[in-house]
Order: sequence, then C-alpha cells, then structure tokens
Amino acid sequence: MHRTFLRHYHRTLVANRAAKPCDVFINHRGIDTKRTVATLLYDHLYRLNLHPFLDSKNMKPGDKLFDNINGAIRKCKVGVAVFSPLYCESYFCLHELALMMESRKKVIPIFCDIKPSQLRAVDNGKCAMEDIRRFNWALEEAKYTVGLTFDSLKGNWSDVVTSASDNVIKTLTEMEGEKKMQRRKTPPILHV
Repeated sequence: MHRTFLRHYHRTLVANRAAKPCDVFINHRGIDTKRTVATLLYDHLYRLNLHPFLDSKNMKPGDKLFDNINGAIRKCKVGVAVFSPLYCESYFCLHELALMMESRKKVIPIFCDIKPSQLRAVDNGKCAMEDIRRFNWALEEAKYTVGLTFDSLKGNWSDVVTSASDNVIKTLTEMEGEKKMQRRKTPPILHV
C-alpha cells in the first residue's frame, strides 16, 4: 500500500513538473555532471520555487526526447549551460545549446573542469556539416559570455550552485522588470 502511494505520488510529481513551463533549462553532459552540479543546481532552484528543467527529473519513460527538450527550451526564460570535458562529444548537448542561442535565450555558462578556449564541436563524421557549423557558432557565443568557472578538485560544489542560482534569480528578476517597463510603455487601446 505504502509503495503504491509513493509510486503514484512520484508519477504525479514528475507529470506536474513536466507540465509547467520551465523557468530555467539546465543543459549538461550527464556522464560528467548529472550526479554533481546539474542535479544540485536543479534541486536548489526547485527549493527556491522555480521550475527548472533537467531531463532526468522532468521526463518519464516514453517521452519523446526532442519534442520535450525542444519544447522546454523554447518555453524557458533562461538557460544554464554546464560545460564539462565530454560536453562537446554529445550531439544532444550541442543541439540544446544551439537551440538556446538561436532562440535568443539568455544563457549562463558554467565552465566545469574546462576552459572556454577548449570548447569546439569536432567533426567525427556523424553530423552534417551544417550541424557542425551551427554547434561551433553556439559554442563561440557561449565562449564570449561571462560565466562561472569551477574546478571540481579545488572548488566547493555548494559555492558554484549558490552562485549559479543567484545569477539565475538576478536574470529572472531583470527580465520581469523589463516586462513591466514594456507594459508601461505600451499605450492603452482605446475602443471607440
């Protein structure tokens, strides 16, 4: 009985998280960062009553990868790209980053155990040249965006997660302020 309730509760929780548009899309390479900074950041933002998107937390078996991920990126307000040593080997990571950049989302980079200068999409024969160009363009955009750097051998996970969360909140607050300013500037529509 107790296990049945927990399974039902968990399914409902996952469905509700997936149904709400996300505030923050967390782009990361799972093999490098899922059990560290990506999940810690997701949990921290979730406890702050934000709606972060992390594939392992928001998706369930049977969900279509591209449909769910692309939809979450298009609906999110801000992105966090967690760059790591194996990041550029993942088509999915590069696709997500390119879509965030093409959608003109504000992206907060976290360079985790990698320098921005080390980021480049490699043509391994599995991607079309158009995708390689698109990915390298997105990586160039990210390289020249002020971000956070983190060395997992010397740094404190809590510090980088708190700093990233603070940056996300500041960005969301600024975006909300800009929306309010736009609404004030828009003249009322007069009905005659």
